[in-house]
Amino acid sequence: MISDHLIITGINILMAWSVYLVLLTGSLSFAQGAFMAVGCYTAGYLTTVLGMPLLPATLIGAIVSAVFAVVLGYPALRLKGIYLILATLGITFCVRVLLENLEFLGGIGGFGGMLGADLPAVAIAVGCVAVLLVLITISPLQRIFDAVREDERVAASLGINVTGVRILGFALGAAVAAVAGSLYGHYMSFVRPESFDVLLSIYVVLYVVLGGVNNMLGPVVGAVVMTLLPEYIRELADWRPTVFGLAVLIMLLFKPNGLLSFRAVTERYRRPTQSATPGSLEQQSTPGTAP
Repeated sequence: MISDHLIITGINILMAWSVYLVLLTGSLSFAQGAFMAVGCYTAGYLTTVLGMPLLPATLIGAIVSAVFAVVLGYPALRLKGIYLILATLGITFCVRVLLENLEFLGGIGGFGGMLGADLPAVAIAVGCVAVLLVLITISPLQRIFDAVREDERVAASLGINVTGVRILGFALGAAVAAVAGSLYGHYMSFVRPESFDVLLSIYVVLYVVLGGVNNMLGPVVGAVVMTLLPEYIRELADWRPTVFGLAVLIMLLFKPNGLLSFRAVTERYRRPTQSATPGSLEQQSTPGTAP
């Protein structure tokens, strides 16, 4: 029972990080459920029909989902605000309808026979994505993301390809969501298109809002709290949407930046400066000396 809760928590952490990667560039996506479904069904087809092992099937599912995100993100990420939200919601609905009409993937009846995901596999996936996020945080890419998120006009004036950066964040988030989808499908053994509806995408965004959007630990806290709390307080299980709504409302009123509101510190790479010697200072201050 505990291992089951830990597996679902790990998958939710991956989903929360997938939203966090998109938010790094100043965009908000409600299409993570769709990318999760793409990764789940792609990896599931490769393992059950083609007999491929779980690891390469998961990686291929992540690549397919990332390419799918690039194709759809190029026009969608040019939108802003409510229009971008509506576009990502449309992606989620379209993917669900598409899966319901693909008979070789089970259609509306669902797709089953997937096996192989366990707690160590989920832990390894969480660890790998955590390392990726740490590398992004200490790299110049983090500062590029910050520039696009804070003011895209200033970022564009500095020569940054704003659309390209947003597509990169969108694709990375889609790949992480696909990994979570592959693990979820191979843990549950059977999935249906309705398992990846828009409500899932909304819950994942709420994980990040609750935990905090300024650092990679905030989504972890949000996912852990909102996954385990209803499980161990059974009275809250049937009131999950209400609890989520109240939690987000309270957070917006008292801690609008989430439970962990501190910003991630990026490492700035600077060239070492040569320290001034007393002789050089004396030479610079003596009149009549040659420069």
